[in-house]
Amino acid sequence: MKRYSAVIFDFGGVFTTSPVQNFAAYEEANGLPKRFIGGVIKARINDGSFAQFERAEISTDEFDRAFADETRTAGHEISGATLLSLLSLEVYPEMIEALRRVKEYGYKTGCITNNMATHDSTSMVDDPQAMKLVANAFSIFDHVIESSKVGVRKPEPKIYEMMCDALQVQPDACIFIDDLGVNLKPARAMGMTTIKAPYGDVTPAIKELYEILSLRE
Repeated sequence: MKRYSAVIFDFGGVFTTSPVQNFAAYEEANGLPKRFIGGVIKARINDGSFAQFERAEISTDEFDRAFADETRTAGHEISGATLLSLLSLEVYPEMIEALRRVKEYGYKTGCITNNMATHDSTSMVDDPQAMKLVANAFSIFDHVIESSKVGVRKPEPKIYEMMCDALQVQPDACIFIDDLGVNLKPARAMGMTTIKAPYGDVTPAIKELYEILSLRE
């Protein structure tokens, strides 16, 4: 059986609900095409204003204007401030328990999260109990890489390489969990085993993780 030594997690969309779910609700409420916001972001996945903001290359005001320009060009103007208002998330305690169990069984654990200097993982939840859960999760990880602090973001291959270096593991000894296929692709190309966390219910991802590691549910 293949031996794994590390499990690497995304945060938003894995330990919490996904911003994509909030984007979809906003699009429906405002009569926008489905996946419009995600389409604008993906159109310039590495050099658009969203990517620049997650690497802390532009200010909040600059992002507000730039994202409005990009969405206006695509047909429906949405300010950066409006987008940021959609980043309120809810926590999945069951994934935090899975993280705890993985660590308990001796695996190294890491988190690679695309975030913003003004909107880190803790600030995206507003319930005090949820904040405690998030803080608990971050206390379990052996290493955390935040895009806004290192100036690199998923799906740029370098950020995965940075995590492997930090954990002192080879990519083929890692499992990587993310809710976005675009972020899983480079990890898989490097040799990592990947798991996609479905929107709205992370239990299938947890089950798959336990099966790969032969852990009881």
